[in-house]
Amino acid sequence: MISFPSPAQLLKKYDVPTPRYTSYPTVPYWDTDSFSQEAWRRAVRKSFEESNLTDGISLYIHLPFCESLCTYCACTTRITKNHAVEIPYIRALLKEWDHYKAIMGKTPVIRELHLGGGTPTFFSTQNLHWLISYLLEDVLIHNNAEFSFEGHPNNTTEEHLQTLFDLGFTRVSYGVQDLDLQVQKTIHRIQPFENLQRATEQARAIGYESVSFDLVYGLPFQTPFSVSDTIEKILTLRPDRVAFYSYAHVPWLKPGQRGYEEADLPSPALKRHLYEIGRHLLRKADYADIGMDHFALRHDSLFKAQVSGKLHRNFMGYTTSHTDLLIGLGASAISDAHYAYAQNVKTVEEYLDSIKTTGTAIRKGHVLSDEDQLMRLCIQQISCHGQLSHELLMHAITPAMLETLLAMEKEGILYLYEDGGMRVTTAGQPFIRNICQVFDQRMNHGANSGAAMFSKAI
Repeated sequence: MISFPSPAQLLKKYDVPTPRYTSYPTVPYWDTDSFSQEAWRRAVRKSFEESNLTDGISLYIHLPFCESLCTYCACTTRITKNHAVEIPYIRALLKEWDHYKAIMGKTPVIRELHLGGGTPTFFSTQNLHWLISYLLEDVLIHNNAEFSFEGHPNNTTEEHLQTLFDLGFTRVSYGVQDLDLQVQKTIHRIQPFENLQRATEQARAIGYESVSFDLVYGLPFQTPFSVSDTIEKILTLRPDRVAFYSYAHVPWLKPGQRGYEEADLPSPALKRHLYEIGRHLLRKADYADIGMDHFALRHDSLFKAQVSGKLHRNFMGYTTSHTDLLIGLGASAISDAHYAYAQNVKTVEEYLDSIKTTGTAIRKGHVLSDEDQLMRLCIQQISCHGQLSHELLMHAITPAMLETLLAMEKEGILYLYEDGGMRVTTAGQPFIRNICQVFDQRMNHGANSGAAMFSKAI
C-alpha cells in the first residue's frame, strides 16, 4: 500500500517563496544586459507580422491611480484624490500607443483589451471614453474579442458600466477581497456588500456577459467563519468567475503592509485551511477549478477555454485566447512580444517624462533564448492544463528535473506516464506553482533563491 506524506508535511515542504508564473522567465531573472530598444522593436514587429491577422493582439492599459491605499495590494499604484492627473496620463498613453502603431506599421487586430490598475474607475466616464475611442481608431476588432476591466464596487457607477459597455466591454471584475469589517478596516478596503450587489446587478442589467469577483485568503484577522461568510454572501450574487488568490505578504516591497503584524496573519496551516474552505464552498456551488486559484461556472468563457484546450496565461493572468503579442501601456506595464519581454518605468513621473521626450517608457527587458521558450511552454501547459505532453517533457527533461519529478510522484502530487508525459493529481492542485518551478531553469540556477522577491506558494 502506497503511503503519501500528510497535507501538513507537504505544506511544510512546499510553502516557500515561489513565482506566480505569469511569464517565464520571471521578471527578477530577466537578462537585462542582452536587451536593447532595437531588439525589442524587432521582436514586436516580428511577432506582429506572424500573428496579427490570425490571432490578433492583446492590449493591457495600466491605470495606476487610487483615492486610498489598500494595504494588502502589491500592484503599482499612485494614491491621490486629485483627478486632474487623468488628462496628462491619458495623453501619455495615447502617445505610447502611437509609438507602437508606428513599429507595427500595419492595422492591428485587437483580440483582447483589459483595463487594470490601480482603479480604472478612478477615471471619469468622459476620459475613459476619450481613451478607449482613441485606442480603437484605425484598428480592426477580432471576431472573438474580449474587452474587460477591473472595477471597485464603491466607485463603479452605472455610467461607467454603460460607457464601457457601449465601447465593447463585456466583462467586469470586481475586487472584493473580504467582506468581514475587521479585515476590511485592517487592509483599508471598506466596501459594503450592498455596493457589490448594486454594481453586479447594474452590470448584468446593462448586458455584461461575465461578472467576476476577486477574493484573497490569508489576510490579517481572517478566520474560517469570516471566509465562509464572505463566500456564502458572494454566492448569492452568482458571479460567473471567482479568483481566490493567496495573499502575498511582502512588506519589504510594499511598506503599506507594515501596518499590521505577522502575528495578525493566519498561520500557514490555517491559511491553507481557509483556501480549502473556500474551494469546497465554490465547488459545492458548481464552480469548476480553473488552473491556479480560479473558479468558473460552466457557461463562462474561461471554463469553455479550459475544456477546449485554449486557456492561456500571460501578464494579465488567465485569458480565454492566446495571442503572441501583448502590448502593455502605462507606468510599470509589461509587454510580451513572444520573443522578448519589456517593462515600462514604474513611477508616474518617470513615465510621463519618458513618453514626452522619447515616445517610449521601457526601463528593462529580456530576449528569450531557445531554452527559455521551451521552458515557457512547459510551464504554460502545467499552469493552464495541469499536464505536460510526452513531446515537451522528453525534450525539456534533465536528470535533476527527473529526480525532482519522481520525488513529487512519490508524494502523490503528480503522475508520470510510463511512455512519457505528466499530469497533476487532484492532491497536487495546490502545488502547481511548485511543479512549475521544477522547469524554472533561471531561478534554479540563479544566484539567489527568490526569497526576497516572491510570496509563498501556498
